[in-house]
Amino acid sequence: MATRLLLLLVAFALPLQAAEVAGVKFDDSVRLADTALALSGAGLRQRFIFDVYAMGLYVREPKGDLVMQSGPKRIAMRMLRDVDAETFAQALVDGMRPNHSEAAMQALAPRIAELNAVMAQMKEAKKGMAITLDWLPGTGTQVTVNGTFTGAPIAGEDFYQALLRIWLGPKPVQEDLKKALLGG
Repeated sequence: MATRLLLLLVAFALPLQAAEVAGVKFDDSVRLADTALALSGAGLRQRFIFDVYAMGLYVREPKGDLVMQSGPKRIAMRMLRDVDAETFAQALVDGMRPNHSEAAMQALAPRIAELNAVMAQMKEAKKGMAITLDWLPGTGTQVTVNGTFTGAPIAGEDFYQALLRIWLGPKPVQEDLKKALLGG
């Protein structure tokens, strides 16, 4: 009994370790819009044999339906290879399409165009670049590149949910990434 108690005390005394994916460290928590967000999980996006980006998902409570969970959220990506902005933006759209009806995609089209314009400002998602996609209630989806806001916020929580479905939807771009983001 004393050994169990000692092990329990030691476990609580150890500092939390940040998640690490392909050499990219993700903090266990971040603050966004005066809200503490916890790392739900982190994983690696691969395309064919190439590592494209490491990704972490931050939410208020890393349980339940994270797509529909209310409050601020953050998708944090660190590029592991150079990808031109057009290809990167198109990959996001291609990830949305299998998880939405044609009517839903048409309703999202103006905001997808806004995201494409923001991505075009980057010209290229370069290796090492940090990209965040934040959902800020009352503001919209804010894209940040290397800590700098890029473009105007994109309205509509449904748009952010569409982004999340790229990785967490019924037809995710990569099943093992979905599992990792959900803490698996």
